[in-house]
Amino acid sequence: MPNNEIPASAMSSLAPSATDLLRIKQLEEQTSALRKSVICAFNHLLDLKDLNTGVHSTRLAEWGMRVGHELGLEEAQLQNLEVAALLHDIGKVGIPDSILLKPERLGAEEYALMKKHSEYGWAVLRMLPGFERAALDILHHHESFDGKGYPAGLKKNEIPVVSRIVCVIDAFDAMVSSRPYRKGLPYQEAVRRLNVGSGTQFDPTVVQSFLSFAKSEMSVVFAAAPGTSLSSAL
Repeated sequence: MPNNEIPASAMSSLAPSATDLLRIKQLEEQTSALRKSVICAFNHLLDLKDLNTGVHSTRLAEWGMRVGHELGLEEAQLQNLEVAALLHDIGKVGIPDSILLKPERLGAEEYALMKKHSEYGWAVLRMLPGFERAALDILHHHESFDGKGYPAGLKKNEIPVVSRIVCVIDAFDAMVSSRPYRKGLPYQEAVRRLNVGSGTQFDPTVVQSFLSFAKSEMSVVFAAAPGTSLSSAL
């Protein structure tokens, strides 16, 4: 018998049994459940820090997945996109409320500290097995397409595609959403700013994909802001 051939009886003994396969499936289900629980727990933590931030993140996850599917992202990328959209602001738990909730314009030192939230988020999530890629996507969600963003000054395709998607939808939602200390921008003005920033701050392909369905989502955004209606915002 050639050395590289294995007897059929030996091959049969190496094949996983039905019990082994069941155990593997159970472990996979447990891992998936644990992953979802961690994501849910962190999202609740965001709600405790700032309810607007938690609701904003949930909305971004829905939008991000629509863009991701349209752009043909692979399943692993879509999973990371969902995590990155939900938890992109998790690092803000490390930002003092005096800065995070300040109604006036931030000073230079305050803004420099606020910009650290993407690094804080990366530092937390990278410690969790299975979240390493999403942690990198969160780290770079404030990079700009022209290389003038932070924290690493990446540009164009150097920026992970998930980060580019989160960048666009995060900026848009922040523009149109009302907060206790300011009123959101009208829809058309937010669209104008996205288009102006397309190719500089934002990935043009992501902008085009998102704007293809953005208007239909505005009623959801304005419903979260008492006293604001879609008709008045348009």
